Parts: sequence; structure tokens; C-alpha cells
Amino acid sequence: MNGKYSRQELFAPIGEEGQRKIRKAKVFVMGAGALGSSSAEMLVRAGVGTLTIVDRDIIEWTNLHRQQLYTEQDVIDQLPKAVAAEKRLSAINGDVQIEGIVADVTPENAEDLIAGHDIVIDGTDNIEIRLLLNDAAMKAGIPYFMGACVGSYGLSFPIGLEDGQPCLHCLLDTLPSQMMTCDTVGVISPVVVTTAARQVADVLKYLTGASFTPRLESADLWTGERSTIDVRALKKPDCPSCSVQRTYPFLDKKSSIRTAVLCGRDTVQLTYPASRPFELQAIAESLAGTVKDLKRNPHLAVCRFDGHRIVLFRDGRILIHGTKDIPTAKRIVTSLLG
Repeated sequence: MNGKYSRQELFAPIGEEGQRKIRKAKVFVMGAGALGSSSAEMLVRAGVGTLTIVDRDIIEWTNLHRQQLYTEQDVIDQLPKAVAAEKRLSAINGDVQIEGIVADVTPENAEDLIAGHDIVIDGTDNIEIRLLLNDAAMKAGIPYFMGACVGSYGLSFPIGLEDGQPCLHCLLDTLPSQMMTCDTVGVISPVVVTTAARQVADVLKYLTGASFTPRLESADLWTGERSTIDVRALKKPDCPSCSVQRTYPFLDKKSSIRTAVLCGRDTVQLTYPASRPFELQAIAESLAGTVKDLKRNPHLAVCRFDGHRIVLFRDGRILIHGTKDIPTAKRIVTSLLG
């Protein structure tokens, strides 16, 4: 043995037995951005057995001040975050089985993606995806460790650890409004790291069998304000996601093209049904004489058309940068792909 985890094992609440439990854990991380990549790195260094990290996006210059796994070369190479994360995390700890998946989490694939995992960790910046993960985790009986941060404010909340505990859907009217939508106030890297640390600490407590009461913890690192709330009294008896009459509304499957405006990004995403993945080579060949600055790698194709930067992902997603108008985005895609 090389003693890789010896300092962690010396921490009495974990010990050798706790480390063995951590080693058996299969963790699903949604999002390879700031929060997701920070949590993933901590868990990989802690020695979990398996870690799957899913993200739909590519690495941008604006990511680098807070997303510590990535480099300027990743931006130049236009790597998907999940691909770069898998590479870096694998280099950090070869003991861990790591898989990066370039995909959007949808009602069609959410249950399949989290199946077989012991824990779901929220590293996304999108409330719709959070609610979708909440439903999928509730249905599968998998604990869901929610986290969010914006500006200098972050919060974390472990869900599904005990009977009678509210889920994320129960708390929609309680959570701070700035955590419910993505806006343009920015974010500082210290709040990302501290929020991820709280998430991972709760995960390690859960994995090692420590006794703790799940609480909603929040902090503003700029003002110094902090709060810890026992939210058990906020469970809604008629919640459609976790009550006896649960219907899991956010898992409702749709086969049409989905649209979303990516908050603070001046970007529209169109998502085609899973039955229509893109053949990137064929698309690139067909667009060669029509678009500018066309580039392609195994994961995506990028070009400029009609003043907009277009990114086509293999899994059927298209990002149209430079607009927040969905009809405009659809018109551009129709012009390109028919």
C-alpha cells in the first residue's frame, strides 16, 4: 500500500472502515462546471470507487477563473467539460473508475444515467435540471446532494437521507430566489469551493455511516452572513415528487425538440430527441461551403453562420450563441439543417 489515504484514515470519524465504505461508493455528478468539477475532484481524491460526471457544455474562457480542472489549452481545443474532466480526474487518482459523459440530462435519459449509483450530486446551474434530478433520485431511492452558488452566496442541502424529509420540490417557495434562476451577477471562486466542500463533507458523512441531521446550509462569503435551517417541518404532504401520491412530474417524457435559453449566456439550446443523434462528419461535410470557421472533433462541430457561433453536439444538441430569442435560433438551425 502507498498510504494514499492514510491521513484521511487517521481522522477518527472515518478510519480504515470508513475508507473501505468510501472505496465502494458509486457517485453520479451532474455538471462539470465550477461546482460539479470541484466536488468531483474532492471525491476522487477521497478515493470513491466509481465516479460518473455528466455535462452538456464545452470549456469557455469565462470558465477558467473558477473551474480549476481546466486550462487555456482546453479552451483552444474546444473540449467538452466532461471529456477534460475525465482526463484530469483520472490523472489525479488512478484508483477511481471515472467516466465523463457529454450529454444533456433530460426526462428521457435521467433515470438511466443515475441507475446503479449510490449518490447523486448536483453541480448544475439550472433549476429545471435540479428538479429533474430530484424526481429521478426520489423515484430510484438514491440520496441527492443539492448545491448552488451565485455571486458570493452558496447553499447546500442533502435530500432523501431519512423518512419525512422534504425534497427540493417541497422547498421551491423557501429557497432564496437568486438560487432559483441563473442571472448575471457573476460568481467568485471561493464560494464555489466552500459550497462543494459542504456537499462533499455531507457525502462522506453519509458514506461512512455518521449520524447527522440533514440541514439546509447557506453562506455569503462577502458579507459573512450564514444560516443553518432544519427544514423537516417544510415537507409538503401533497408534494408531487415525494408524497405518497407522488407522480414525478419532471420525469414526464416528451419527444419534441426542447428549447432553453441559457441564463446569462446570450445562448439558446435546441435539443433533438434521443432518436436523432447527429452524424458530425456528415453534417460538417454538408456545411463546408455554407458556414465560416468550421471545426470538428469527435464530440462536436463548431462554426459561424449569420453572425452567430453554432455548436453541434453528437448527442443531438445545438447551441446558438449570440441570441436569447428562440424563434431566431430555430430559424438559424432550419437554415442550416432543414
